[in-house]
Amino acid sequence: MGQGGDIVSSLLPLVALFAIFYFLIIRPQQKQAKEHKEMVANLAKGDKIVSNGGLMVEVVKVEEDYFVVKHGDDSEMKLVKEFVAKKLD
Repeated sequence: MGQGGDIVSSLLPLVALFAIFYFLIIRPQQKQAKEHKEMVANLAKGDKIVSNGGLMVEVVKVEEDYFVVKHGDDSEMKLVKEFVAKKLD
């Protein structure tokens, strides 16, 4: 019976380390990814966004997998939804 207590006491630090890792790294990343996904889903025509490449553009049309966006010189281009960094207010 003494060996059972040894196993539990040796696994306890490992479980505590995993719990700390989960609450400090994994959970905040999941929350941030969920917020970003909701923000991209709620974008509409006329919203101003910044792409991951740093382009500041305006949404002209929303498609299923991409946005048609307009740059400052009125040139239109397609931007894949995954490459939207943030929405400008």
